[in-house]
Amino acid sequence: MHDHHHGPDGQNEIQAAKAKAFRKLHESDETFVIPNPWDIGSAKMLQNMGFKALATTSAGHAFSMGVCDGFTTNQDILEHCYVIAEATDIPLSADLEMGFGDSPKEAGETIRLAAPTGIVGASIEDFSGRLTNPIYDFELAVERVAAAVEAARGLEHDFILTARAENYLHDRPFLDDTIKRLAAFEEAGADVLFAPGLPDLEAIKEVCSAVSKPVNVVMGISGKTFSVDELASVGVKRISVGSAFARAAYGAMFEAVKEIQTNGTFDFANKAPGFGDVEALLK
Repeated sequence: MHDHHHGPDGQNEIQAAKAKAFRKLHESDETFVIPNPWDIGSAKMLQNMGFKALATTSAGHAFSMGVCDGFTTNQDILEHCYVIAEATDIPLSADLEMGFGDSPKEAGETIRLAAPTGIVGASIEDFSGRLTNPIYDFELAVERVAAAVEAARGLEHDFILTARAENYLHDRPFLDDTIKRLAAFEEAGADVLFAPGLPDLEAIKEVCSAVSKPVNVVMGISGKTFSVDELASVGVKRISVGSAFARAAYGAMFEAVKEIQTNGTFDFANKAPGFGDVEALLK
């Protein structure tokens, strides 16, 4: 890690203020969108476009590092958290995947390790990262969240812990088990509950009704999307976009490449924002 620009005390005050602002967002009546930048530039642009908080995306970050999702090192992830937190003034939550290890002890340790980067929230998921038996057994999954919560509560500032149930992303479309997990994660002290890939508004509504803590939903992964208003009406508090912004940006480049390789033309550049438009968002 680099030296902080501010002394440790100044840094702690900034982090405490960001944490407070993040907690407030979750307590307000408004449903809010928390977009996912994938590098420093996109993070600063999103902040300057008026969003109130940001969250990292493990996939978007991995792509920017030239590797597939799940192949960034722990050091890469911590460094990424640090540079994004340092470059922005709004709360940042980190996608810490399964918490750098299988055991509850490692999940807790990961929160303690990541907090000094300047993040004020993080998600821990029950996907093991393995092809066989991809989802941790129920008891272990709950213990891991409890350990992460305990570590979060031991920090000097507030910290919003999101617990993720990954069934739907790993060919386990079991709503009952997903709700059972989220309810147990809430019981274990998680601040936000998140099950990516829920199939429809009805399932999202069931999840929101089954728990009393804020629910995060991701839009922009494959499948149906719903508007902010629709999601708010069934009880969703926070909406993220995962790697969708990163993929949308790369998609624009793919189209440009196709134009060059197919027609030998460069008209795509006329639709691209100008230098000034981009740089105005980096101030």
